[in-house]
Amino acid sequence: MSQPGDLLVDVVRNLGPVSVAVSGGVDSMTLSVLAHRVAAPNATMVHAVSPAVPPEATTRVREWAEREGWSLHVLDAGEFDDPDYRRNPVNRCFYCKHSLYSAIASGFRGTIASGTNCDDLGEYRPGLDAARRFAVRHPYVEAGIGKSGVRSLARSLGLGDIAELPASPCLSSRVETAIRIEPATLQVIHQVETLVANALRPQTVRCRVRATGLVIELDREALERASAGEAELRRLISGALGPSSRSANLSFAPYRIGSAFVGAP
Repeated sequence: MSQPGDLLVDVVRNLGPVSVAVSGGVDSMTLSVLAHRVAAPNATMVHAVSPAVPPEATTRVREWAEREGWSLHVLDAGEFDDPDYRRNPVNRCFYCKHSLYSAIASGFRGTIASGTNCDDLGEYRPGLDAARRFAVRHPYVEAGIGKSGVRSLARSLGLGDIAELPASPCLSSRVETAIRIEPATLQVIHQVETLVANALRPQTVRCRVRATGLVIELDREALERASAGEAELRRLISGALGPSSRSANLSFAPYRIGSAFVGAP
């Protein structure tokens, strides 16, 4: 009987010319490495940069592209020019992915592939609606592979720390529905998350921007550490941000996936 990894290799080999949308996370990085190793020169990796993409993700993509010899194209997909994306409706991800896939489809030949895995199908993912419009293929889904399978594959491919990367959706996912997406806000989010990560070494950290202020969501153990040293942590965050209407209303809470999507089905 074929194993999921064998099925995945078959799927990727049979894609023909393919452009892999690589964000810098474990799913798309692992797919990109595999695609290059089994389907080059038919595989092209496309990485989109914007204020919503942490700079370390772009650095990771560039480093692995050089290490592996990928055909890599870095572009601005233009989602920040889309007023529907900027107004941040509950299905904002649809507009982001529509911009991305439209840019790839207009600039590159062949199939578009994403790092969506089987576990993603159980979550609210409006970006999948955009993917259907561009006939995007999801090799992990076709091979029946979920997140743990992706991490196992990353280890078997020798991807080192990439196999253990925590889930990290784009910075705009931290902004509560209907609060306009602004580059300056995303800079604050990234700055706060980096500071908290360095101070607490959490498994998960999200800086949520809500109408009421900033909420730092953490995994249970990190939240306990934050509670023990909350005064110092607040001082560090306030010092980093300076005068801010939102930093004055800072709170800590348990991590909840997708909690910024208000009204999501």
